[in-house]
Amino acid sequence: MKCNRFVVSTLMLVLSGGFGLAADLPAQRQISVTGEAQIEVPPSLAMITLGVTDEADQAVDAMRTVSKSMVAVIDRLHRAGLDPDDMQTQQISVSPNWARAGSLSSSNDRKITSFTASNTLQVRVRDLDSLGEILDQVLQAGANEFRGLQFGVADPAEVQNQIRGTAVKDAIRKAEQLAEAAEVTLGPVLSITDHGGGGGGRPMAMEMARSSAMPVEAGQLSFSHNVSVVFAILPSEEVK
Repeated sequence: MKCNRFVVSTLMLVLSGGFGLAADLPAQRQISVTGEAQIEVPPSLAMITLGVTDEADQAVDAMRTVSKSMVAVIDRLHRAGLDPDDMQTQQISVSPNWARAGSLSSSNDRKITSFTASNTLQVRVRDLDSLGEILDQVLQAGANEFRGLQFGVADPAEVQNQIRGTAVKDAIRKAEQLAEAAEVTLGPVLSITDHGGGGGGRPMAMEMARSSAMPVEAGQLSFSHNVSVVFAILPSEEVK
């Protein structure tokens, strides 16, 4: 019995001593900041999504007309100098068009009146100076549907690499200002979290137009990058 009491007393002493040591450890003081960077660059390419749509009484007739027109569009793009690797079919579809059979009061039955077929193609244009002319040519070749235009850069990762370091420098600048205002001394970096970046081109809708050399302005693309950096605050006794 005495042995058990001795063990319990020893354990309590060790635990209380451990808590005392933990309480004596100073809490680590930190400064956490977010660094940001932005850059604007001219686009180096454009992505256009175009298509051919046709309606006919029979599905096979609608698809045959669409396929013939799309072949003409692709051939025109080849002649304009576009690489086949820069063209990709996005969607091919055919769907029925329904209508009510009889009067609205006498019947709720429906019947197929026609079929609509479509073929959608995404095209990457690397020579932006020729973009307006290419759009005009595909219209003449038979494209009757545009689903958007988006500008971009060939290597977005390279753009992010350019501004990642700038974001870190921005975090250092902010931490130094905070430390000076709080009258403390900034210590070493404890952690850096890279949140990545964003930006670039956003898709824009395009209205159908039949004009020679459709005017298109590329403008500038905006990219951003963000990092979180945690700095230690040096204890006053370590400041010289």
